Amino acid sequence: MIRLLLVDDQTLICQGLKAMLELEPDLQVVGVANNGEAALEQVASAQPALVLMDVRMPAMDGREATRVISQQFPDIKVLVLSTFDDDQYIADAMQARARGYLLKDMPSEELAQAIRFVYRGYTQMGPGLLEKLIANVSSTDAIGPKSNSLDLARLTPREQDVLRLIVYGSTNREIGEQLYITEETVKTHITHLLNRLDLQNRVQLAIYANSVLKNWARKSSK
Repeated sequence: MIRLLLVDDQTLICQGLKAMLELEPDLQVVGVANNGEAALEQVASAQPALVLMDVRMPAMDGREATRVISQQFPDIKVLVLSTFDDDQYIADAMQARARGYLLKDMPSEELAQAIRFVYRGYTQMGPGLLEKLIANVSSTDAIGPKSNSLDLARLTPREQDVLRLIVYGSTNREIGEQLYITEETVKTHITHLLNRLDLQNRVQLAIYANSVLKNWARKSSK
């Protein structure tokens, strides 16, 4: 059973989400909060496995609440569910270590499935949001200084191949098929890359890869 905390300042949305998600046999809503401050209290008392977080709220917004939850309760995952697809909101949420960013107009069955994937450790992004983030957010805003300082040439050829395919949006299975390696080996490469680059998730890795590969291409063309 996946224990959920719903955070949204609109009561009707919370009620609707609660009713919808509790139709799923493996999802249980253990708390509801209408702002970030209330969410922190609920996280401490209800101990959910996953927080479904709105962005724009009074008292404390979802970005700050996500940052605090990720620092104080690292085992609790935060998945943003918002009306807004603003570049800065997405970048801020992912930098605060959200495990994904989804839009409220998505079908209910897809939301339930996204929750399950995030609970298992995957990152989930709404359609077009990753591409939007990569295209419009600089690497300095989205990832840390350690990753910016690491030149592509210091990665192994296989790690470079994996990075290139991540930029293209390939799944782990697709990467494995193209490189003739197992899906588990792909996961191992990605884990090593995240650790070496001090990144938190696949989204940040895609942003880094897009930035560093562009710089590499410019240097190679000179």
